[in-house]
Amino acid sequence: MNREEQIDRLMTGAIDLHCHSGPSVMPRGLNHVEAIKQAEEAGLRAILFKDHYYSVTPVVELLKETMPLKVELLSGVPLNNTVGGLNPYAVDHGFKLNARLVWMPTFSAANHIRHSHRKNYLATKEEMLKPKALTIVTDTGELVDEVKTILDIIAKYDGVLSAGHLHISEIWPLFDEAKARGVTRLLVNHPTFLIGCSLSDISELAAMGAMLEHSCCMWAGVQNKSGKYTLEGLGELIEAGGVDHTIIGSDLGQEGNPTPVEGLRYVINMCLDLGHSEEEVRKMTGGNAARLMGLEGA
Repeated sequence: MNREEQIDRLMTGAIDLHCHSGPSVMPRGLNHVEAIKQAEEAGLRAILFKDHYYSVTPVVELLKETMPLKVELLSGVPLNNTVGGLNPYAVDHGFKLNARLVWMPTFSAANHIRHSHRKNYLATKEEMLKPKALTIVTDTGELVDEVKTILDIIAKYDGVLSAGHLHISEIWPLFDEAKARGVTRLLVNHPTFLIGCSLSDISELAAMGAMLEHSCCMWAGVQNKSGKYTLEGLGELIEAGGVDHTIIGSDLGQEGNPTPVEGLRYVINMCLDLGHSEEEVRKMTGGNAARLMGLEGA
């Protein structure tokens, strides 16, 4: 069996928790229906739609009602300015419509805005109102009350808490409080991009039960024109968190980038080049995500 056939087999049952299809105010290379069709053709088990500006949950529920589906559709609530920021009402509404995940602020996070001072990391097709910087901690370092309420709602629905684009210094108190309030499903997206995690941080996050999702776009996308993201670097990230706490998500769908399916194939090939077994690759591309999301048969 050649490598392409091996990747074909490993794509069957994979889960993408970071699909950036459209419609969106950001430039997208494919829409949600096209992403579904490509995922089904590749044999994926599930995809989670993420838009920074709105919750895709109502769209997902409509697609479930109107399309014959061979892939499970998942959604979440992004706590940015466009949904009212740290808004417990948006979280409560999302879960009642079958959302499975809540992202702490991304483009509205104070950490993200600081990083965007010289480069807009989430460019939109048209100029938007300038985001109001959101942080989850007070001036003295405690979590703000709205976040505590949100954590209680996430715990009630046994949902997933993503740290969004918060800085690692904010993630520690967030995750400590989340665990104290009964949240058991913790996720850190692209921990070394914007978030500021060291390899030691990644190991400690995994030790406290968090999943670390590494984005295919960092290696397969236009962002890596400089060659900053290497095979060796991916290996170090996987080693730091451990195979059982590592998730590979596409973080793709942007105009000009590979498709989510293409990105997943690219990084699966890298994992094989690193010497990971098919069983390990399946954990990182499907099994761990299924366990995080509470999918049946995980």
